[in-house]
Amino acid sequence: MKSKKELRQELDSLNQKYIALFEKEAELRYQFEMLKDESEEIHKQDNEIRELHKNARQLKHDMKNHLMVIASYLNDEDYVQAKAYTSELLDKFNTMHSYIETGNSLLNHILNEKLSYAKSKGIAVKAEIENLSFAKMKSMDFSALLSNMLDNAIEACEKEESDKALMQIIICRSRGYETICVKNRITDSVLGANPELESTKEDKEIHGMGIQKMKSIVEEYGGMYDIYEEDSFFCVKVFIPQ
Repeated sequence: MKSKKELRQELDSLNQKYIALFEKEAELRYQFEMLKDESEEIHKQDNEIRELHKNARQLKHDMKNHLMVIASYLNDEDYVQAKAYTSELLDKFNTMHSYIETGNSLLNHILNEKLSYAKSKGIAVKAEIENLSFAKMKSMDFSALLSNMLDNAIEACEKEESDKALMQIIICRSRGYETICVKNRITDSVLGANPELESTKEDKEIHGMGIQKMKSIVEEYGGMYDIYEEDSFFCVKVFIPQ
């Protein structure tokens, strides 16, 4: 008959195996749902890209006529109409949706969903994206990390005046790390007023977990993070070892 110590060790071993299997099942279930979503998203994006190319071709075809109209206004010294026509033309350019293709389907899905929402809110977006796999990270962790970083920046931008709302995303390889840097323009210092980044919302027990969740994920993969302000931007940068 086995001793209590041996039985306890077997139970602990079974619990560890159960936890590992549960985590693996959760990851596989998440990946399956992501694949279903990506399939639908790919179909949607394919239609959007086709429409984008169609609009671009039409705009290029019409550009000569547009320039002739503007030149006519300028020749008549009708600067008000020239300015109005130019503004209308620029608006057409700005409303054309640009699809980001990184070679990483999960990264594509998150970026295009979040940035499309940001643009719908009048937030200017600048992005520099390298084709990185973030293969070391589980899909759920990567999605939670990037989504949280982007959501925080978008939420901060929505509080700024519309003409000042700007966010920047830089995803690149640097010194053996795959890095993500998300910046949002600020009018006043965030760290100066709230150095611990404590949530000021009534439901801060939920929203206050965002930064801590990000830190927890990064540390789980032996990575690093940095939160700082630079040139009127609030910046969050993470480093994931390759």
